[in-house]
Amino acid sequence: SFPLCISIPDIDECTTLTQPCSSGFTCVNTAGSYICNRKITCSRGYHASPEGSRCVGKICSHLHRMHESSVLIYRSKVNLNVNECESGLHRCAEGQLCHNMAGSYRCECRTGYQYDSFRRMCVDINECWRYPGRLCAQTCENTPGSYECSCTSGFRLSADGKSCEDVNECLTSQCSQECANIYGSYQCYCRKGYYLREDRHTCEDIDECSQSIGHLCAYRCVNTPGDYQCACPEYGYAMSPNGRSCRDIDECATGTHNCSLGEKCYNIQGGYRCLSLNCPPNYRKVRCERISCPNYLQCQNSPQRITYYYLSFQSNIVIPAQIFRIGPAPAYSGDNVIVTITEGNEESYFSTRKLNAYTGAVFLQRQVQSPRDFLITVEMKLWRQGKFATFQASFDLFLLYYISYFQIVFSA
Repeated sequence: SFPLCISIPDIDECTTLTQPCSSGFTCVNTAGSYICNRKITCSRGYHASPEGSRCVGKICSHLHRMHESSVLIYRSKVNLNVNECESGLHRCAEGQLCHNMAGSYRCECRTGYQYDSFRRMCVDINECWRYPGRLCAQTCENTPGSYECSCTSGFRLSADGKSCEDVNECLTSQCSQECANIYGSYQCYCRKGYYLREDRHTCEDIDECSQSIGHLCAYRCVNTPGDYQCACPEYGYAMSPNGRSCRDIDECATGTHNCSLGEKCYNIQGGYRCLSLNCPPNYRKVRCERISCPNYLQCQNSPQRITYYYLSFQSNIVIPAQIFRIGPAPAYSGDNVIVTITEGNEESYFSTRKLNAYTGAVFLQRQVQSPRDFLITVEMKLWRQGKFATFQASFDLFLLYYISYFQIVFSA
């Protein structure tokens, strides 16, 4: 047979007996019995532990209404940590952060703030004023609870957030032509033949032809972007090696004229003329000298010799301009001459003057505005030893508008 086990519940004598312990003691139930412990007196908010040997606190719903000192006393006696930060029992000011500690708590301001005991609040720290010149390389800007560094124009903030490094503005093509980066800025400049406009960015072409002092070119100046070029007339001239003056093309020497075999090619500046030497009847074709006279009167009125002269001038020559002198060679004492223009001066461009008793001259007295050819006949009457002798000269005058110099060519 096996023994029979029966579970008998414990009887709490402390509750079932009328007065298990005498006055001044507390009944403590034990398994199958009970003991009597001397009573202890606990402060308000505490009570004796079940065994009656110590005081323990009651964590009640009204704990948050307790004075902070009472909570600290309570906590120290019962060895219980209360998180004042979570329960709202702290006395941190507005803007402060509450940090729970074992048996206490600590109030702190956030980073970048400090506690103002007069206003009882956390106020922002102006780091830029507190540490001038130590936080940022250039500009320090205070922000709530912190600060920011910035750079002036021409610089950008480095990766460390404090230093400033130069910006190469030339990489963004700020200038229309050339750009030179300098520390903290840049400078635009122009290539030869251009000038920098007032906006300090745009390059404008210099018109050397209109702004030059003096003459850059002998004939015409043509402005080009950043430079200029000298040009010559379309026909009759070629550019000289210096690139500024024009060199006449001698069509007569090069054979590029169209004169006939019976004509003489006469080169002028910028062109040529085809001339035919025609002597009147009764004159030799060589130098047009008179052969004979039918009577005395005709001899008196006919020149002994007709000479042809070819002259070329610039058309804008300063007037009055002496273009030809005529007189006997040799001259003798008592000689006297009379010089007149007999043909080709219908528009009165020319006049004659007597320089002395035996010398006369032909003058250009009106300005010729454009290239033009003239054929004039000049007659000189020489009074010598009681007799008149007549001499005649024919002039082919070529006034050339675009020549910057003039030359006189005599051809007999």
